[in-house]
Amino acid sequence: MPVKLNGETYYRSAEVCRIIGVSKTTLLRWVKKGIFEDARQLDRRGWRLFSQEELDSFKDEANRVVANQRGSAD
Repeated sequence: MPVKLNGETYYRSAEVCRIIGVSKTTLLRWVKKGIFEDARQLDRRGWRLFSQEELDSFKDEANRVVANQRGSAD
């Protein structure tokens, strides 16, 4: 369930993963690799909270099409 803080909606890691269709491992790998900054907000349990803007960026990354890096036989 999203969290409202100061009129802005935030999503926990598990919610972000469910919405964009990636595993939590993938989400945290993107953060670790620096593809995205770590969450700027935490809830009282210390769980990451991502803004709608960050969620949209994650969606873009999850839907990005990457050219096949392997050689093709065409």
